[in-house]
Amino acid sequence: MLEYDDLTRPERAVWDAFPEGRLVDLRSGVPGEDDARQGQAWGPGRTVRAEVLAALLLGANPARPGAVAALRLTGARVAGALDLAGADIAQTVRLDSCRFEEPVGLRGCATRSIRLAECWIPGIDAALARIEGRLDLRGTTVEGARVALINTHIAGELSLNEATLSTDDEWALFAGGLVMEGAVFCRGLTTRGGLRLLGAQLSGGLFMEGARLANPRGEALLADAATVSTLEMTDGFATTGAVRLRGAHVTSRLSVRGAALGSPGAALDLARAQVAELDFTPAVAPPGGVDLRSARVEVLRDNEVSRTAKLRLEGLAYTSLHADDAPPAGLGVRVGAARRIAWIRRSPGYSPQPYEQLAGWYRLIGHDDDARLVLLAKQRHRRGTLRPVARIWGHVFDAVVGYGYRPWRAGGWLMLLSLIGTTVFHAHSPMADKEGEGPEFSALAYTLDLLIPIGGFGQREAWHWDERGVMWLSYGLIAAGWLLTTAVVAGVTRSLNKS
Repeated sequence: MLEYDDLTRPERAVWDAFPEGRLVDLRSGVPGEDDARQGQAWGPGRTVRAEVLAALLLGANPARPGAVAALRLTGARVAGALDLAGADIAQTVRLDSCRFEEPVGLRGCATRSIRLAECWIPGIDAALARIEGRLDLRGTTVEGARVALINTHIAGELSLNEATLSTDDEWALFAGGLVMEGAVFCRGLTTRGGLRLLGAQLSGGLFMEGARLANPRGEALLADAATVSTLEMTDGFATTGAVRLRGAHVTSRLSVRGAALGSPGAALDLARAQVAELDFTPAVAPPGGVDLRSARVEVLRDNEVSRTAKLRLEGLAYTSLHADDAPPAGLGVRVGAARRIAWIRRSPGYSPQPYEQLAGWYRLIGHDDDARLVLLAKQRHRRGTLRPVARIWGHVFDAVVGYGYRPWRAGGWLMLLSLIGTTVFHAHSPMADKEGEGPEFSALAYTLDLLIPIGGFGQREAWHWDERGVMWLSYGLIAAGWLLTTAVVAGVTRSLNKS
């Protein structure tokens, strides 16, 4: 048990100030000497034992009547392990610019606001803790061990603004199951090690503007199945590991505007995620690719940079689609459709769903021509997956009527073949099947009689040719007529089914 007479001068100052919540400032005021990262050289005049702080927080020196007790200490070197695991702490804790010799233990404790700002700490374990206020680690360096917030509940905010988390472990922040009623601020955060937020509930949002995350062993941010109101990874946000949000639910907005994402694997993994608004306008195309398979997005906003990334779009569904880059002047809305088709083609393999999704969106906004262009591109992409015979028929079907999305092409072919046939037949003399019977010969009517399989003008039955070349032209026109008819019927059927 601690005795007052055994306390050092700085410890007595902290002991006496605690019942009234007064601040004890042990800083020297000399520039460069008060940086907690260099605090290993601080002597006895700035050293307070961790057991003294723990004793105060556990009721060793209660509050004075009419005062609110609080632990407020600045510029101290905390010797020994500050272990408050399982404690019920009624006072606020504010330790600024302090250097801790050993990790801080808050596992399973119940406490009010805790501020450890501008400190140097070799690890923090606050797993299973319940904090009825804020956890403030702004500007703090946690080096050696990770910050553990597994299944922690924080009623206020968590601030890691301008903090540095550095560990030899895979995870610098281990916070699976973290429940936040307030926001998580990581603006300007720097890490060596990833942030693990599996299943976290961040109702106040996660704000990571300007953060720089590096995890050589895995993901820079892992938040599978997390629920987040707003996720901002913007304004210079950069990673050297993947950002993985598989199955996450972002109820408001997810933005990577101006971000630089990079990793050997998927740089941004949103497979099965649900996002109200996705602002995917990074500064550079993620070299590791983007996985949007089976994601559900209400509003998707992208730019030319993001569309040059390696993409996985199978199953992606969106209600609204916007581009931050305008098409070149004078090229019209079809340029937008062409760029979207190229966007889909960056996804490996063939999948019909991305084409159908895009065509459905174009129809929804009244751009039926663009929808047909997308569906035509789908058929052309599919053709490459077919067997040789079906592929040949696909080329023919495409050339004749554009898979039913360009039915006017059949008319063009009909006019061309009619012109060729009329010209050739007019330059040669046919033979009558029966002299003096049948209609008078007409080169145009004879050509149309060959091209149109159903009905006719009576020319085919009345006239024939002895010249081999003209005869073979007749056979070719008959075959072309059947081919055109089959393609037109298939095209009309497809168009009616899509209408």
